[in-house]
Amino acid sequence: MKIGLVDVDGHRFPNLALMKISSWHKGNGDKVEWAGSLEHYDKVYMAKVFTFTNDDLQAYQTEKFIKGGTGYDLASKLPEDIERCYPDYELYGIKDTAYGYLTRGCPRQCPFCIVGQKEGTNSYKVVDLPQFWSEQRYIKLLDPNIIACPDWENLLGQLADSGAWVDFTQGIDIRLMTDEKAAAINKVKYSMLHFAWDNPADMGTLEKLKEYRSVWKGSQRNRSVYVLTNFDSTHEEDLYRVYALRELGYDPYIMIYDKIHAPKETRYLQRWVNNKRIFRTIKYFKDYDHTRG
Repeated sequence: MKIGLVDVDGHRFPNLALMKISSWHKGNGDKVEWAGSLEHYDKVYMAKVFTFTNDDLQAYQTEKFIKGGTGYDLASKLPEDIERCYPDYELYGIKDTAYGYLTRGCPRQCPFCIVGQKEGTNSYKVVDLPQFWSEQRYIKLLDPNIIACPDWENLLGQLADSGAWVDFTQGIDIRLMTDEKAAAINKVKYSMLHFAWDNPADMGTLEKLKEYRSVWKGSQRNRSVYVLTNFDSTHEEDLYRVYALRELGYDPYIMIYDKIHAPKETRYLQRWVNNKRIFRTIKYFKDYDHTRG
């Protein structure tokens, strides 16, 4: 068969589902390529992660059209035999980085997050590391809450044993941090740790960030904290979190909920904080000239 693939969100970050679909079809002798409107395909798979991404309205010639991903439907899932395929990194020209999940699900039921609805409210192991890693130098770990999983020690051990540089791309749940978990994380050769402080009223998160601030390897630049804005917080509360995190030795990173409808002030805040050259040069937001950012 001739298979066409469409990454509706674009190619800035690889779509893991499409890489697995490509791997499965190539393993069954099918020809796989990015879909074009002038070609005819037996199947076209269209994947979309984000609901705010405009749909691809291009006409494709195909016998069967399959749409999937959280941008279309929270209930859609890959068939088990495709889900367990090793990703086809060549699809995106990826040479030395592995992408994948060791766990799925999260016990937090945050109202702004779809993980609980899509994957369940328990964190559970889904694969071992070799399922998506094969000696690549870098690993982009996509797990929503790895230290909530009962198998956290074994899985963090697998990451440590790999010797690869690991980017914990999602917010590690600092509220669940213990000395044992912190020690296991520090055995990993990580390039970046991400935490999150979503609710400004959650002082427990602040206290945990404060408690473990001196534990992590490296510098402030490789321990980032996501700061959710435009969701039940004021501009003053957003600024408070930014300044508090910087004082604690963490690097804040602004995430905007519903960016299309966010106030200009919040978008300027994101531009100031997330452009680290500007953020490290201009200490206070009031001194930031957004017209030059």
